Amino acid sequence: MATEASFFAEIGGHETIARVVEVFYEGVADDPVLRPLYPDEDLGPAAARLTMFLVQYWGGPSTYSNQRGHPRLRIRHAPFAVTPDARDRWLKHFREGLDAVDLTPEQDAQFWEYVQRAAQFLVNAEA
Repeated sequence: MATEASFFAEIGGHETIARVVEVFYEGVADDPVLRPLYPDEDLGPAAARLTMFLVQYWGGPSTYSNQRGHPRLRIRHAPFAVTPDARDRWLKHFREGLDAVDLTPEQDAQFWEYVQRAAQFLVNAEA
């Protein structure tokens, strides 16, 4: 009986996700709305956390949960005003990250659909 490959493996594993996140944070670093939402001067730890989360979400190692417990995305983001504008900017930078890797149209659509749902889920403020 053949086992179905995880989406994580199909898209190129850790290397692909790390590249998406790297390009994403390059955009965040210069974004006047998003950058203040990241209190640490160094975005490296935030990038590492997002990479671990996405690796685990898409079927890779469960390092995120092993180190940080349940993702609790809404609770972890509650201290920050995630407005529709912040969501849109976040999605813009994430789109740039996805565009920087070699995904099939189907893989891109699956990843992008998840990211859009997650970004909307985290909106917690109007302005």
